[in-house]
Amino acid sequence: MSTYKVRHLETGEEIDRPWMLLNEHEKSSWNLASETDPAVEAFHQTLPDYNETKLHSLPAIASELGLAHVFVKDESTRFGLPAFKILGASWAIHKAICQRLGVSVASSLDDVRRSLSTAQSQASIRLVTCSEGNWGRATARMAKMLGVPATIYVPGFMSEYTQNLLRGEGADVKVLKDGSYDDSIAATRQDAESTGALMVMDTSWDGYQDVPQWVTQGYSTMLTETDRQVASLTGGQRPNTLFVSVGVGSWAHSVVAHYKAADASNHIISVEPETAACLKESLHVAKLTSVKTGDTIMAGMNCGTPSLIAWPVLRGGVHAAVTVTELEAHNDVEYLKKEGVNAGPCGAATLAALRKYAGTVDAQERAKMVVVLFSTEGWRQYEVPEVRISSASSTTAADLSM
Repeated sequence: MSTYKVRHLETGEEIDRPWMLLNEHEKSSWNLASETDPAVEAFHQTLPDYNETKLHSLPAIASELGLAHVFVKDESTRFGLPAFKILGASWAIHKAICQRLGVSVASSLDDVRRSLSTAQSQASIRLVTCSEGNWGRATARMAKMLGVPATIYVPGFMSEYTQNLLRGEGADVKVLKDGSYDDSIAATRQDAESTGALMVMDTSWDGYQDVPQWVTQGYSTMLTETDRQVASLTGGQRPNTLFVSVGVGSWAHSVVAHYKAADASNHIISVEPETAACLKESLHVAKLTSVKTGDTIMAGMNCGTPSLIAWPVLRGGVHAAVTVTELEAHNDVEYLKKEGVNAGPCGAATLAALRKYAGTVDAQERAKMVVVLFSTEGWRQYEVPEVRISSASSTTAADLSM
């Protein structure tokens, strides 16, 4: 069974881990309410360029792996952006600005713009956040819709190409030379605390939970769309096995809450790069844990610390945690391209994880699996990884609980 090394940020301890962990903390029953609120999808439908993104069927993969159905939700065209983040960013920013202005969350975009215009001389609003790409671009797009400035702190490894995409949305981009994603979080917090800027983050910590919770709620639009689309394509069936990429965990939080509330027997499999498997490591040690991250083509998942509010939901709701390599993600970018799916490495990582995970499930169970892979981003530039010798060997159930 292939392994990778993970280093705990706090202690410096380095550990060999298997590529997959069956989560012994998963709950057999579920009483947490879904994050789905009909007002969220109704709000998104009022925004410019609203569209319902496509659900692709992958019958060849289903046949190859012995599964009932495999679908991939393609988020490469969401609101004219190449990623799903605008769903969470738009709803959270809308609620945060309405709260700051003291106006109803039922206000339309035009109403909020008018309120901002009359309030500018008294309380100018500037958004501040950090990002590895798609979250920052989504925040900047929403700021542009509302006519407010946005400052985005980014880690030093972000490419000039991605930085320019953020600048193209009108954002003031602050690059932290040699800084990590966690360093950009610290810079964002310091900016907000010293200037009074409105901090809009998709991760949480003690004392900062409202906005990340609204982000999680915002993602529910994608899930309600998916349910309708799967039912339409299968004659009424529901998805029961969901593969979700994890960065800080806000998106995975939304998936777990939605599908575990629908049916506690649904299986959610988290997907992370080997270089930034902070959720999987937290599950290994049964506590929120920060890890040292490394470079990855799955840049949107290159996060070292799970979100505080996401952690208990993921700890109780994730069935298995899977890591994928750079080459595995790249290979499925290429495969999905041939199938007409515009996926970047973060999106294709879910297919790579399915290929590995399916081999650990017996044939009878595989035949019942109605799988949804969430492809959270469209194709983007990245350095193609080199082929390297794998240490993979056969996998057993005992391996998976290591």
